[in-house]
Amino acid sequence: MQPGRWVGLAVMFTALLGALTAPGAQAAPDEQAKLKKLTQDAADLAKAYRGEIVSLDDTMKLAKNASARLTKLKRSQIKAEQRVAMFAQTSYMGGGFDASELMLPQTDLGTYSIMSYLSSEKTQHLNSIKTLIAEQKKAAKDADAKIAKLERHIKELKAKQREVEEKLAKFGFQTPGSASGLTQRLITLRGIVMQSFPMPFGVGCLRVGDPGEHGKGRACDFMMSNGRMPDPVAKARGDALAQWCIDNADKYGIMYIIWQQRFYDMRTGAGWRMMSDRGGITANHYDHVHVSVL
Repeated sequence: MQPGRWVGLAVMFTALLGALTAPGAQAAPDEQAKLKKLTQDAADLAKAYRGEIVSLDDTMKLAKNASARLTKLKRSQIKAEQRVAMFAQTSYMGGGFDASELMLPQTDLGTYSIMSYLSSEKTQHLNSIKTLIAEQKKAAKDADAKIAKLERHIKELKAKQREVEEKLAKFGFQTPGSASGLTQRLITLRGIVMQSFPMPFGVGCLRVGDPGEHGKGRACDFMMSNGRMPDPVAKARGDALAQWCIDNADKYGIMYIIWQQRFYDMRTGAGWRMMSDRGGITANHYDHVHVSVL
């Protein structure tokens, strides 16, 4: 390869590497440390609020997913850079050719074919890096936005923490009974609900090993169908149960409910809010009303 062509390739490759480290192309170096701190803040809030905070869990999940995607793109860029560097080195060591060299009698067409292939591969990988640069910039902005949203939500919850703690203090703290694995508050609530609402598809409460409220003996799923979207009658029954829980939350110590991919947290007083898609009818609570107690 002629010196001028090698210099041109080196300049172009250096420019691409510069673009990779340009402001905005990557998230702040302390991104992982910030997420780690926010994760701890979220855990502290869940403890102060006495249980899972669905809105916080959703926001945390989105932030972590955005950060993971950015990390994956960074790794892909490093691999692409390594491939380009390899092709550049191979082309340089092989000598390279100008198109005009085809007219020279001493040109080895087999070698030229190999070098043309390498040049084509190099171009593809350079274009791949350009694409990855654009994707990484977009992913970095998305991750920054998701983390900022998480920070704001944690700040909002911290501002309400004392008010929530005072509200929860009147309910006391119950632990599950050794026989049932459920708290007395949940047993009482379950009995009243089953007396007031027909439950043709059953009720599920204790789920041993579950990291959430089911595993703590503080939640029941009141089934409105058998894993399918409920018919109008079943949906109306679920709507009625959800509203009854809202109206009687203070009386029975209800913490939050989930129904039809929406949740209502009695502690925050935010009303109905959409829940992120968890991937299915049951996971999104279309076929059952989830009720957690304090």
